[in-house]
Amino acid sequence: MERVTTLAAAVRAPLTTERRHVAAVTFIVIGLINIGVFGALAHAGDAGFELSLASASVKIPVVRVPAAPACYALGAVAIGLGVLRATVSFSQLAKRLAIAGVLLCFLLALLCWADASAIPLNVIIISQGTLTESIPLILGALAGCLCERSGVINIAIEGQLLFGSFTAAIVASAFGGLWVGLVAGSLAGGLVGLLLAVFAISFLMDQIILGVVLNVLALGMTDYFYDRLMSTNPSYNTGITFGSIKIPGLSQIPIIGPIFFDSTIFLYITYVAIIVIQVALFHSRWGLRVRAVGEHPTAADTVGISVLWIRYRNVILGGLVAGIGGAYLTIGSVGSFIPDISSGFGYIALAALIFGRWTPLGALAAALLFGFCEEMALVLPTVNPVLPAPIMNMAPYVATIIAVAGLVGRVRPPKADGQPYVKA
Repeated sequence: MERVTTLAAAVRAPLTTERRHVAAVTFIVIGLINIGVFGALAHAGDAGFELSLASASVKIPVVRVPAAPACYALGAVAIGLGVLRATVSFSQLAKRLAIAGVLLCFLLALLCWADASAIPLNVIIISQGTLTESIPLILGALAGCLCERSGVINIAIEGQLLFGSFTAAIVASAFGGLWVGLVAGSLAGGLVGLLLAVFAISFLMDQIILGVVLNVLALGMTDYFYDRLMSTNPSYNTGITFGSIKIPGLSQIPIIGPIFFDSTIFLYITYVAIIVIQVALFHSRWGLRVRAVGEHPTAADTVGISVLWIRYRNVILGGLVAGIGGAYLTIGSVGSFIPDISSGFGYIALAALIFGRWTPLGALAAALLFGFCEEMALVLPTVNPVLPAPIMNMAPYVATIIAVAGLVGRVRPPKADGQPYVKA
């Protein structure tokens, strides 16, 4: 037994050391970018940041910092964390805090470099945009979490978002009811989830291939019906959207009020979904059963847990959640449906799920990072035209690759994730 333990430790050690060095190199590279790119190319003078809206009753003075020195200091902090990561053994919490610190340094340096005009950047507007851009990513990642915690890989998040957005737009336009469109969009995502459940759980199809097929099916169907219905009859794509809802009292709080408590109903639904799924998965008997099915379905079956029923229920529930995220893309945002409106959000949501280590709160943090990249891709070309818009549009996908490949390291999904279960 002692020899086996020693051998296992010897096998694990190089893997741990290698992951640590990859993370350390990634930290250092980000620090060098802060210094050699953002710091060297930052404009002379100060970067200004507004912390209140023009309509706010309480005005906060503009914060100004020296642009180039701030980038140099933030780069030095990132490099220092990289050196510590290479030389010191971090706990799990310390690893996550280090990743958060390096990413924060990178984002702050990016903002300092971007502020190249006399007009300061409005942090409130950027934060509002980050949250709204993150809504479909968060809901898509939560859908993936519900599925994969029960042992079913959900590559079809993209199709659920796309089909949900199309259905929400056409139903809301045809019946003139936004709430009807929201419910219809959620049900459309649930229908894609049902197809995924039937073929993956009952017919034991390869879940990755099945997810890709469902995404292609959703893309083809929405394109076809867009050409046949929406493009020829504008009454099926009127562009109506939900209005902003201010929470009395909370929306008046300086800085955080306009960001978190002055938005559409979709943001408040997202708040509820995060809390409910986090608590349900990790602090309820239902969540314990779901995680047991995702880790060891045979053992769960032996104690009377219906593995197939739990997987069916979770996959369909995940589809309903993703369908709400899809509805946001139309009736919660631009109003009108256009072909391929999801634009790969489902795949980014899947990356957020992996980056967040299959937990709702971790996926939330990752989705906010990718949402910030989406927002900066829209904002930067208008305030700092150094980089053309097509290059900036690549930012969310580049951030996805860096986050998953360089920062997250080796992660362990639920043990039975993607494995069909056949009752003995």
